[in-house]
Amino acid sequence: MASTFVCSTKIYSVLHHHTPGNSPGGRTLQIASSRKSSSRIRGSSASGNVESHEVVTANLLRLIQGEERGLRTQKDVVKRAQIIKAIDALGEVGRESTTTDSSLTSTWRMLWTTEEEQLFIIKNAHLFGTEAGDILQVIDVRKGILNNIITFPPTGAFVINSTLEVVSKQRVNFRFISAALKLGRVRFPLPPYGQGWFESVYMDEKIRVAKDIRGNYLVVCRDRSSF
Repeated sequence: MASTFVCSTKIYSVLHHHTPGNSPGGRTLQIASSRKSSSRIRGSSASGNVESHEVVTANLLRLIQGEERGLRTQKDVVKRAQIIKAIDALGEVGRESTTTDSSLTSTWRMLWTTEEEQLFIIKNAHLFGTEAGDILQVIDVRKGILNNIITFPPTGAFVINSTLEVVSKQRVNFRFISAALKLGRVRFPLPPYGQGWFESVYMDEKIRVAKDIRGNYLVVCRDRSSF
């Protein structure tokens, strides 16, 4: 399944004194924004100590670039700490914002995570003669739906269907209701398991950053893929 909307860190335009020597692999990370650099997301802290969301977002995306969705970070405690610090900084920017309204409804593609089960699948998919493609969260707030999808191109996927309930301005509860491994036209049902919550501590028109009940972190971007 190919994405029709590229939301990787390479699509953004340059912001705030980034030089090729400062970015991974000698490449300049480019951050696009239609807003002025001094702007802040709606409802965020008005404190003069809080950096603009474009600056903080640019820093986070630069840090996760080249981290293979978190695989490399597992072995680099220093880099992990830097990324989590950047996530916390974005959380401070978005501290007063609402991230559980209709704008949460979207297909989200994973850019980086600390979630060990997902990283295990990414790392070991080759043992089953395939590789992990896009990892997606499909959320519909109005319908109370959360679907987690790990794709195995060209036609495979592991899908977990869940209910979703908004409980605060940044937190939602979820409960798994079904799961299946799809390999081409063959579908293998699996017993659903688990429930919990996650908080989207920052969200804008491009990315979202979340923390969950187990202390894991997730960075995702909006995606126009359909599944």
